[in-house]
Amino acid sequence: MRDYSQVGVNLFWQRQMIFAAAICLSAFYYELWLSITTLIFIAISETFDYLLFLRITRWRGRSPRLARLFMNRIYLGTVLSAGVISYFALGIALQQGATTHFLPLFFLFAAALFASMNNHHILPVLMLRLAIYGATFLFIPIWDIVRTGASIESELWTQLFTVVFVLYFIVDCSRIFMKMYRTNLRQLEELKAEHEKTKIAFKVKTEFVSTISHELRTPMTSIKGSLDMACAGVLGEMTPQMEKVLKIAQRNSARLTSIINEILDLQKFEAGKVSFDIEPLEVQTIIEDAIELNQAFAGNLGVTLRYAKPSDAAGIATDEKRLQQVMSNLLSNAAKFSPAGSTVKVTSVKHEDKVRISVIDEGIGLAESEREKVFDEFSQIDSSDQRAVGGTGLGMNISKRIIEALGGQIDYFKNAGPGTTFYIDMPLGNGSGRELAHGIHVKDMVNGDGPIGDEEPQKPSGDRAAA
Repeated sequence: MRDYSQVGVNLFWQRQMIFAAAICLSAFYYELWLSITTLIFIAISETFDYLLFLRITRWRGRSPRLARLFMNRIYLGTVLSAGVISYFALGIALQQGATTHFLPLFFLFAAALFASMNNHHILPVLMLRLAIYGATFLFIPIWDIVRTGASIESELWTQLFTVVFVLYFIVDCSRIFMKMYRTNLRQLEELKAEHEKTKIAFKVKTEFVSTISHELRTPMTSIKGSLDMACAGVLGEMTPQMEKVLKIAQRNSARLTSIINEILDLQKFEAGKVSFDIEPLEVQTIIEDAIELNQAFAGNLGVTLRYAKPSDAAGIATDEKRLQQVMSNLLSNAAKFSPAGSTVKVTSVKHEDKVRISVIDEGIGLAESEREKVFDEFSQIDSSDQRAVGGTGLGMNISKRIIEALGGQIDYFKNAGPGTTFYIDMPLGNGSGRELAHGIHVKDMVNGDGPIGDEEPQKPSGDRAAA
């Protein structure tokens, strides 16, 4: 009923234009009073239908009693509207006398075809409407034959046979449109069922991964702590062979812990349970701390991290821990993909109402066509089992979610020379940014009120001058 009513509302003005054209032709070429009475009947019928359709489209579908009431009123509206059109066509035909009746029969044909195309949602209603049109269709030529006593050789009989053929055509059109509608409806129901299955499977997967990750993190924390103590010499002096083996175990435990934390972060974002602690911060301090934290990792790879500190300070209101997480991901990636002996340069430049933090490496450079792959979940540019650098492929995806949740943007471009520049644009505060600690625009989901990532991310400005 809702589909039927929605179509009725959508086609309201189209019907009025058709009625207006028909009434104008009737008023000019035939009886004025017929046009006036038809106009009155149309106004009553269309008002009744329109108000009924509006009520049905707003109905929640929870009351069987109301459903029966609506259905009975649809039948009544069908009789009224089809009756008005039949009255109009029949009135013109009677005024024309015994002739071919092109105009009234064409109006009936158009009305019946319109019904076949747009009223196939409820079969009894369509059959009722077509029955009224069909009875009028047949009455006009039969009345001419009876009134004139025409023989079988008369063209009036040809008109009757033509009407029968047209009625068959209309019925066949109705069957085809109804079959198409029911096929589409069945496919829609199947899609809905599959969607529900997918949602259930996704929920089960999310809960399973989250449970496994939590169960793994507890023993891994204990293992890593013990290895750290052993490598630091707290548990006693070690032989060179023992130290070598424990160092390998320490690195791998740290890697496993990082992977588990990334998976847990992703699950939190997908569940909309990520919270942020917004506070005023200095951009320069954040970058210096990030470089200090990642300098040892980069040094082991033979890469130097250097910050080209600007002369003027820049303040933002953000979550320090989360921003440091993003910076560590950018710096570690830049170090991993840069050749030994190279330098990863970090810059921060104020531009209008934002500050751009850029991490510039000297690696082979990422193609800009790989952007979707770079920021996708569990995706790496080299995903083969022979890749030189390990990882889950979650780091950039999580970084993008964090920065966008904080009201910023993250993107990259290939350098003119070697390497790639990844940059973060964050809203800029006045002075040190302390007075804007709570003034930054942060999405509602930052406080865990909704899922992260539902909104369309803004495109980066493309301004590369900051790099």
